Amino acid sequence: MKKILVFSYLFLAEFAMGQLPLTIFEQSKGKESATYAQSIAYYQQLSAKYKTIQIKTMGPTDAGFPLHIVLFSADLQFNSAEWKRKNKLVFLVTNGIHPGEPDGIDASMMLVRDLASGKIKAPNNIVLAIMPIYNIGGALNRNSFSRVNQDGPIAYGFRGNSQNLDLNRDFIKSDTKEALSFAKIFHWLNPDIYLDNHVSDGADYQYTMTLLTTQHNKLGGEIGKYLHNTFEPSLFERMEQKGMAMTPYVSFEEGNPEKGWSYFYDPPRYSSGYAAVFQTMSFMSETHMLKPFAQRVIQTYELMQTMIEQASLQSSAIKEAKQLSIEAIKKQENFALGYKVDTAHFDLIDFKGYQALKKPSLVSGVERSYYDRTKPFTQKVKFYNYALESKIIQKPKAYLIPQGWQKVIELLEANSVQMKRLEKDTMMKVEAYHIDDYKTSTRVFEKHYRHTDLKTSTQSVIIACRKGDYLVQTGQPADRFLVETLEPTSDDSYFSWNFFDAILQQKEGYSNYRWEDVAASFLASNPALQHQLEEKKNADPKFAASANAQLDFVYKNSPYYEPAHLRYPIYRLN
Repeated sequence: MKKILVFSYLFLAEFAMGQLPLTIFEQSKGKESATYAQSIAYYQQLSAKYKTIQIKTMGPTDAGFPLHIVLFSADLQFNSAEWKRKNKLVFLVTNGIHPGEPDGIDASMMLVRDLASGKIKAPNNIVLAIMPIYNIGGALNRNSFSRVNQDGPIAYGFRGNSQNLDLNRDFIKSDTKEALSFAKIFHWLNPDIYLDNHVSDGADYQYTMTLLTTQHNKLGGEIGKYLHNTFEPSLFERMEQKGMAMTPYVSFEEGNPEKGWSYFYDPPRYSSGYAAVFQTMSFMSETHMLKPFAQRVIQTYELMQTMIEQASLQSSAIKEAKQLSIEAIKKQENFALGYKVDTAHFDLIDFKGYQALKKPSLVSGVERSYYDRTKPFTQKVKFYNYALESKIIQKPKAYLIPQGWQKVIELLEANSVQMKRLEKDTMMKVEAYHIDDYKTSTRVFEKHYRHTDLKTSTQSVIIACRKGDYLVQTGQPADRFLVETLEPTSDDSYFSWNFFDAILQQKEGYSNYRWEDVAASFLASNPALQHQLEEKKNADPKFAASANAQLDFVYKNSPYYEPAHLRYPIYRLN
């Protein structure tokens, strides 16, 4: 703690001399965070002063203001095609996805300045891309009270965006303009490393910085191995050398961690999980909310500087591992649609915590938990950072998407999925999913009532395809994204996010008195169905006692029943 406070003081004092443009954070001696307008103005000031910095306007937001990307390139190269030609490593940082957690906003402003001014040696093989503030609407909704657990700054933004949506749950469903813009930015940059800066909630402990790393088995391939075995350990080691030891993101809420904890499962609705489906090493920094704001900003600065340093040293190996993983994905046949913690495997790590105790509440009088900072401890704990695949699916040769599903098509296009349109009407044999059963949440989650516990069956059918329908062939870098969004039983599928709810509603029906006569005639000419009806009545007394249930059974086994009801409208070609 003492080392960090001294470091903070020297850091701020150096810039008080006025040699470089000061941030709001520095001017306030670590008490204030920059507003949206101040942040953009500061980067514009730096861009005017240093040729190594360029600001790009990159797409709309729900707030009505554009997203910006600040690029730093030591060799003045700002063309993404040139980065690829020169084999440069691209490091993308987003700040303010939750603007009440502003540490990265202020740390990034200082970092870019220090790289451009030469205070930090800028490597030639790295391009740094920073999104100053992702959630602009939340940043404009400024207050001093919504982060009750947090020690500073004086004022900050709000978690929800202009639709009151949490943008760190929106990377798949893309209900916001921000998410669509982000997808296009992400694929234009094609980053090798992605960092999303946050502040934590939860338990108390000695660390200022915790690091949430996308789970290495879930990332998979050579890049997952490299992340786990080499790059992530190098970050922890270097931060330890700086006197700023980190721990993996802490996921227990209260009490002492004798039982350890498991990795944070980040499906692609989250920033890090989204990046991972495109074989990008991804991280969330999570500074501890109870540590002073200045201390948190300094450690966020140092983590980003460490990532740049280590990425430069390991650039060739990182890019090679990522490319091998991309090529493997294109050839991969079987994909996991979910993951679970491997409880048989863990790493023993040192954890520096505070003893959790009980005392009477001054509010309720009931016994409450608290952490005693006068009783720090260091102990070995189990960190369960290994994952097992679940819900394995075989990738089809192609998906067929009728053109009416415009939202799906828009999102595939935004995510650089290669598609082609049918040039004429045609009949095509496909594999179709039938939705046999599902559960729908009774509580809203980010504007959606999500579907879970999905059960499907498949059948081979011949469908009429129209000119203009979309054929999406697999064997492309986006294969994992395709499988995770288009396979309905995936944890974050478009089906689970209600994109296809229209198929769950039957559009045509019958009047019982009319269908009674038609059904009787139909059964008379279809003895096999008559036999099935009798068997079901004999096996199910409740069914046998319900005239409506029997009429519905006959209807749904007749040609009068609409084939689109409960038929998932994305088809597989095998």
